[in-house]
Amino acid sequence: MATFYGLNLFFFSFLIASGAISVVSGTVFSIVNKCSFTVWPGILTGNGGAPLNDGGFALNSGASVDVNAPAGWSGRIWGRTGCNFDGSGAGSCLTGDCGNKLQCAGAGGAPPVSLAEFTISPSGDKDFYDVSLVDGYNVEMGITTRDGSGDCENVGCVSDLNGSCPNDLRVLDGSNVVACKSACEAFGKPEYCCTGAFDKPETCPPTDYSRVFKAACPKAYSYAYDDASSTFTCVKANYSIVFCP
Repeated sequence: MATFYGLNLFFFSFLIASGAISVVSGTVFSIVNKCSFTVWPGILTGNGGAPLNDGGFALNSGASVDVNAPAGWSGRIWGRTGCNFDGSGAGSCLTGDCGNKLQCAGAGGAPPVSLAEFTISPSGDKDFYDVSLVDGYNVEMGITTRDGSGDCENVGCVSDLNGSCPNDLRVLDGSNVVACKSACEAFGKPEYCCTGAFDKPETCPPTDYSRVFKAACPKAYSYAYDDASSTFTCVKANYSIVFCP
């Protein structure tokens, strides 16, 4: 039995090396905090899949954590700020909170929040990724690619939108602006949310508010139908998600 198993393992290795078959490995997300303050990353897996790294953790200034995602993974990664948790992981965050807990474990981040979104190919073809401000903005965020091929661009929102946020979109902690709402979140109107009669690109053009986001961060989604200049692809890459790049 041992000899039979060894022969099959050798033959399997030969097929991989010869290209007769291929094995699709997962993707490594390196989450890096270059901010001068602690960030608490949150991770939400799409389609009810298992959470990565329990969905959330603390990341001190200057620290980084590698997170392994399986082939075919899709989801979003964001940064929570101003958090305070006790020893059991209960607490809350000023921005990006995911249900008053350290480990988000299937819960998303409360807007306004900057998002890194990914759809990883299950077969080693193109991954799709973007940084989205559709849910607003709370912290600078960038995505850089490693080891991939194709039209792999480094993207994100590396401007301080909190500093330039219009007055009626600001989220304040005392006198400090800690986040910037989207117009949809602030006003709830269909023309800002691209809903109802405004549910297609032809009827939901950019607004003065989304143009503020786009001017500050031209490679990030500024509103729901901002696909053309905001979605990017790369083949067989690993990615760094960097806060305050």
